[in-house]
Amino acid sequence: MNEKTKKILKWVGIYAVLTLIAFLVYYVTLPPINLQSTGFWAFLTFLTVLYTLPLSGLTMNVEVLKQGEFKLHRPKKSKKSKWMLLALIPVAVIVVGNLISSTVFFARSYAAVIDVEEAVFSEDMPETENVTNIALMDSDTAAIVGNRTLGSLSDVVSQFEIAPSYTQINYHGTPKKVANLEYAGFFKWLGNRAVGIPGYVMVDPVNNTAEYQKLDKTIRYAESGFFGDDLMRALRFKYPTKIMDTPRFEIDDEGNPIYVVPCYTPKVALFGAKDVSEVILFNPTDGTSEIYAVSETPSWIDIVYDGYLATDKYNWKGTLSGGFFNSIIGNKDCKQTTDDFGYIVIGDDVWYFTGVTSVNSDRSNIGFIISNARTGEYKFYPVIGAEEHSAMSAAQGEVQEKNYVASFPALINVKGEATYIMVLKDQGGLVKLYAMVNVEQYNIVATGETQEEAKAAYLARLATEGVLKPEEEPAPPAEDTVTMTLTVGRITPVTTDGETYLYLNCKDSEGKKLLLRVKIADNEKALFLEENDTATFKLLKTDTENIYTVLSFE
Repeated sequence: MNEKTKKILKWVGIYAVLTLIAFLVYYVTLPPINLQSTGFWAFLTFLTVLYTLPLSGLTMNVEVLKQGEFKLHRPKKSKKSKWMLLALIPVAVIVVGNLISSTVFFARSYAAVIDVEEAVFSEDMPETENVTNIALMDSDTAAIVGNRTLGSLSDVVSQFEIAPSYTQINYHGTPKKVANLEYAGFFKWLGNRAVGIPGYVMVDPVNNTAEYQKLDKTIRYAESGFFGDDLMRALRFKYPTKIMDTPRFEIDDEGNPIYVVPCYTPKVALFGAKDVSEVILFNPTDGTSEIYAVSETPSWIDIVYDGYLATDKYNWKGTLSGGFFNSIIGNKDCKQTTDDFGYIVIGDDVWYFTGVTSVNSDRSNIGFIISNARTGEYKFYPVIGAEEHSAMSAAQGEVQEKNYVASFPALINVKGEATYIMVLKDQGGLVKLYAMVNVEQYNIVATGETQEEAKAAYLARLATEGVLKPEEEPAPPAEDTVTMTLTVGRITPVTTDGETYLYLNCKDSEGKKLLLRVKIADNEKALFLEENDTATFKLLKTDTENIYTVLSFE
């Protein structure tokens, strides 16, 4: 074998090893092959460094000496070392791409990513008649309840653990939280991979209960899987160009497991304003999947948009509509969401809700937004009142001797009043009480051991504080009313049980006499009636002939 052939084989061997290293790094890191992903350009930087390393003069040559001895020495520098400068190209793309995609240059483009409809809270938000279908349990409490259930299953708990995050869903019209099981480490995966993951946990956030759901067909792909059983690896090899968010576990209407995987597309320049453009539905039992445009996502899917993304997009709208420098210096008309969000179920959809404050605000809201977790629709309600943490403090103060901790609230409509509803937990994280706090007057607080008791106490407080008006009496039947044009005669005031009435002696056009009774509180303009005035009265018949109660008059 001549020297030329040896040299060629040497370089082939070097680059074969480097290619193996490149594949292993890709296999572990799984970057998308997409020009709009910074992860792709970072991987390209690594490849450039890796493949130019033998040409850069940074490698060491090995000189074999006698008796198994060897000597390392660096080769002389040459023009080939400039190949390493190629790595600066993808680095420059990342730096320049992030700069030109920033809000400094495209503030109004960020602000235009969403449209927000302004709505009237008391008219648009459905009134809450049944408070037993409101999900108030936070993820920490769900984990406690779920782990308690799994702990009772000795054959399962020894091999599997519950995934750390629960997904809020609407299941057959009721709120639920679901989380899949995961392998409890490499050796648990190795021992169980042939069988798969047997089920998932469903938590009822209303009744504070959980149940383990055993699957007929076990889960093969999971985030705790290894090699080909790793969920993200299976997704990446099937969709190599997609910029994917963290998969979220859901179930369909039949209780079958599914992973919902949002796919991002930057809306501004190269990397800016990432928003969901497509959704992958991945079946973890057999590895099949489908991809949908957001607008075509099946209605049984609940969470497409992450709550943090939903609030980020509103903050782009709220702070950048007046331009970048206004968001930094002037802050004119700048508003932002509060630092957390809750869930509410409207119809078949899960919505995020969060308060909106002025950028320079104190502890008060100028309104609320709700955002549909599946469609990305936004609505703004201009309801001024306490922000969520102030309401949580008010609820805790109502039972301060117990040292309970309030969870982040949900927003509901009670008799047209925007109302926070939340749970109060003990130091162990278990739900002890429910609390309701009026948004506009957060000194109106009520608690109860159940949601129904809390609502009843809250309605009583609203009535006591004069917020609720007495309910109107139903309109009388049409056959009991009559309209007449009469001439007013003598007027006699009478006070009964604190109410003032006027008794009007009247005549119709034929001279027939009638006696009318007017309640001043309902018809104050009756005080201006004088003798010989003519008016058209709407009257309610009484049990006595020719005596009527005045409903209204002109």
